[in-house]
Amino acid sequence: MNRGRRPIVRDALAIAVADGIFGVTFGALAVSAHLSLLEACALSLLAFTGASQFALVSVLAAGGGSPAAVASALLLGARNTLYALRVRSLLPRQWWPLRAHFVIDETTGMALGQRESSLHLPAFTITAACVFMMWNIGTAIGALVGLTTGDPRRFGLDAAGPAVFLALLVPMIKGRAELVATLAAAVTTLVTLPILPPGVPVLLAAAVGGLVAMVMRR
Repeated sequence: MNRGRRPIVRDALAIAVADGIFGVTFGALAVSAHLSLLEACALSLLAFTGASQFALVSVLAAGGGSPAAVASALLLGARNTLYALRVRSLLPRQWWPLRAHFVIDETTGMALGQRESSLHLPAFTITAACVFMMWNIGTAIGALVGLTTGDPRRFGLDAAGPAVFLALLVPMIKGRAELVATLAAAVTTLVTLPILPPGVPVLLAAAVGGLVAMVMRR
């Protein structure tokens, strides 16, 4: 194996193992939100974006309807479009529609982290293959565990969704604008949660947070 690719394989496998653990959590939460084993696995295969999948099952588990759940998932998944715009300049144009399915945080970070241009594609491809495999295996295991135990809350898995969102949020708070926008979104969620249908507070909080951030940056 090329020496330049060894660190890529090592890092990709480490990332994939961590994602696989989150996949187990997602699978268990998915079946607790009344998705079947097939539906949970299909969601990981076809959507393949963890935060969006957690958002969808969290809204469903809270009693929200499908429109609110899908809207929440799409809102979080929109950032992958921005990743794609950046990564596309690093990768060959061949097979781009297929590669677009694998544009996520991990593959983007690995591709952008390579100093040599010849390693952009291997970093993206190797990471995509490892994470995709482990995420889907984890989902299947988690769904089976969820179906067996019947209540993922016994293992604290109901807290995994919020934990994932916090893990995504904290690195993004780099200045006053982001901090104020985050607080505004949090307050909006707390105020509207008791009075609005499940899923709607999240969408409203995202709109308020985005507006506050825009005003603060100006």
